[in-house]
Amino acid sequence: MDARAARGQRVFCSNRGSRGGCGRTFSFFLAEVLPRHTFTATLLWKWLLQWLAAASLKAAVEKVQLPFALETVYRLRRKLRLRLDSLRALLCREQSPPKSAQADPLLQTTEHLRSVFARAECPAAEFQLHFQHPFLG
Repeated sequence: MDARAARGQRVFCSNRGSRGGCGRTFSFFLAEVLPRHTFTATLLWKWLLQWLAAASLKAAVEKVQLPFALETVYRLRRKLRLRLDSLRALLCREQSPPKSAQADPLLQTTEHLRSVFARAECPAAEFQLHFQHPFLG
């Protein structure tokens, strides 16, 4: 991702002159942006899909060619596992989880995310847009 890319915006609700605004500022983030992270939702989704298809986490990282160390991916996996309860609760509001042959709960959640947002190019970004909640917390 380009260092100059827009990650979010602040909007001013103008109360100057004859405008009836509140005078506050509000922030919003783009669905593709993962708040407090330097990589995009699309990159995260590509890694999750490769991990779902690959035999190991390391093979998935090599296939996607992530721009950071393998240790970072292990921390990311740990962070995702800690978020599974909230992710699954939101996904279950939309539809029940599909049958899965995966033993890992994170990979089961990835399949659930893919089934809930089946028409989306990037289900992780669509998750953020739909639920207005950051995917990684």
